[in-house]
Amino acid sequence: MSLKKVLLMGKSGAGKTSMRSIIFANYLARDTMRLCPTIDVEHSHVRFLGNLVLNLWDCGGQEDFVENYFQSQRDHIFRNVQVLIYVFDIESHELQKDMHYFTSCLEALQHNSSTAKIFVMVHKMDMLPEERREPVFRQREADLKKIAAGIGKMDVHCFQTSIWDETLYKAWSTMVYSLVPNAGLLEQHLQALCSTICADELVLFERATFLVISKSILSGHADPHRFEKISNIIKQFKLSCSKTQSQFASMQVHNAAFSAFIEGFTTNTYLMVITSDPNIQPAMTLANLTAAQPVFEELLQHLSDGPGALNGPNAAGTLPEDSVAVY
Repeated sequence: MSLKKVLLMGKSGAGKTSMRSIIFANYLARDTMRLCPTIDVEHSHVRFLGNLVLNLWDCGGQEDFVENYFQSQRDHIFRNVQVLIYVFDIESHELQKDMHYFTSCLEALQHNSSTAKIFVMVHKMDMLPEERREPVFRQREADLKKIAAGIGKMDVHCFQTSIWDETLYKAWSTMVYSLVPNAGLLEQHLQALCSTICADELVLFERATFLVISKSILSGHADPHRFEKISNIIKQFKLSCSKTQSQFASMQVHNAAFSAFIEGFTTNTYLMVITSDPNIQPAMTLANLTAAQPVFEELLQHLSDGPGALNGPNAAGTLPEDSVAVY
């Protein structure tokens, strides 16, 4: 089992627990209104891709707690951290104090976990007029990167997010992807499968959260956020199914322009396949997925066990020719 410590920090009311509940606890956005503020630090273990476990520390943002994190609990909180997720409320009227706390977090990380990855979510962007969102975000991003550059040249990845659209899934997918060992090897296998079955696109989703884990794109598309939009839509549909005592299994869409399949693939993933070639029969696509499934099951098991586990025949990053029914 690979355990990854993830800190979720930010001022009280920034939206930390709401986003965590949407991604990992199957909350609808409207249901987060009834969540109570986090008291001190709330620990949870979230299993992801089987043996990859996120040790999530949701740190309450009330001022007394925050001061305590940097004084009596500094080493305990910031030791052995793989990822810091810091959430800024774009509506906050205490920007200077917010920046001070963020700076303190980076200084504590530099001392205790200098290799930690840092993700910043500039949250509640839906509260701004649409025309102001991009310039406001870019200015905030520049300010944050300047702070980070002054503290050991730390690298910060910034996202504008809202619980009401796909931006939340984009940010969390990127964060989780950074924790998957040898993610490049998974992409190589997916690329090989995409080419073999003559698909336009393949997208691998984690089964429980429907976050994007990996993708292969052989034919471009105008909407760069389409995968996260699909994550959001399918997650909501899955929740609707569960409320009627039903389980989401698969989905197919066929029209004159393309065929789309979302199928349970491995124990911990769904796979979306997009094909536009009218000569490719749906039955052949499904047969190819069935043939490839054992290869990816083994690969994902090795990946979640950690980089040292990749010593088998598939470690070179190529699909065995007899594992896929070539179209």
